[in-house]
Amino acid sequence: MSGLPSPTPSGTILVVGSLNADVVARMTRLPAPGETVHGESLAYHPGGKGLNQAVAAARLGGTVAMIGCVGGDDTGTWLRRVAGSESVDVTHVLTRGDTTGVALIQVAMNGINTIAVIGGANQSLTAVDVTAAIAQLPEVGAVLVQLEVPLAAVTAALRAGRERGALTLLNPAPAMPLPREVLSLCDVLVPNESEAAALSGRATMSAPECHAAAVHLHHMGARSVIVTRGSRGLVWVGDSGEGAVPAFGVDAVDTVAAGDAFCGGLAYALVHGHDWTQALRWASASAAVSTTRAGAVSSLPSRAEVLAFMADEGGPGGGIVRSPSR
Repeated sequence: MSGLPSPTPSGTILVVGSLNADVVARMTRLPAPGETVHGESLAYHPGGKGLNQAVAAARLGGTVAMIGCVGGDDTGTWLRRVAGSESVDVTHVLTRGDTTGVALIQVAMNGINTIAVIGGANQSLTAVDVTAAIAQLPEVGAVLVQLEVPLAAVTAALRAGRERGALTLLNPAPAMPLPREVLSLCDVLVPNESEAAALSGRATMSAPECHAAAVHLHHMGARSVIVTRGSRGLVWVGDSGEGAVPAFGVDAVDTVAAGDAFCGGLAYALVHGHDWTQALRWASASAAVSTTRAGAVSSLPSRAEVLAFMADEGGPGGGIVRSPSR
């Protein structure tokens, strides 16, 4: 698996991250700065990168638990209920303060989106919370984290996962500067193009620039780096080599949770013994299916849907180009 640890196949996929209410406004196109554009519709959906990724892995068949915080409002109760209904263990989703996190999302007709997040209770998650919760779990196969909770909690999750022998995955969204200490705790780092640009100090992200960013982040300490490029596929660099994978061709309706579907699919596939090539294929297929329907949690595919999609489409696995091992 690209030089990565071999997680226990029956181990829990532990997602440490955010739970938000997504307020989604749809419009023909996104407004330019200072411009007002009439919207077509407004809807409320369960979301947050943590909840999205937990549900993505659970719908594929993974055993999933979450660590996070919601407020003591009706929204927090709703999100806990949604996660539980998806077979996500919410024992360690804590109630803190009055206000649950909210994401304000604008989606254009072509599927492109902008997102503003108000953290609310998510910002109260501490390193102590995370460390204590992980210590109580009997078997952890992977720890999957994002950056919608405090960095101290993210670092604690990665460190505790590493100490437990679990696979550690970080989706660095929203992008922020990350010290070597954090990157060195990542078995897999999964930024998109804009996040990779921010983390590596690049202004543009052509295919060569994406590769250069992945190399840079690998040299900074991450064992494997996957830069996702939407309809242009992905590039990866790791301890055992590097490669590129084309995307599945789909007609995108909404890309809001595509990155979360990818991360949940990747964690599921790696924990369940798929090799690196197949894990990238699972992740890419999960993301592709998610873009064909609206919403965040509502767009995430089941195991049967991903298997059927891969059977119909063939898949990007044959498009992987490797270089010699480093």
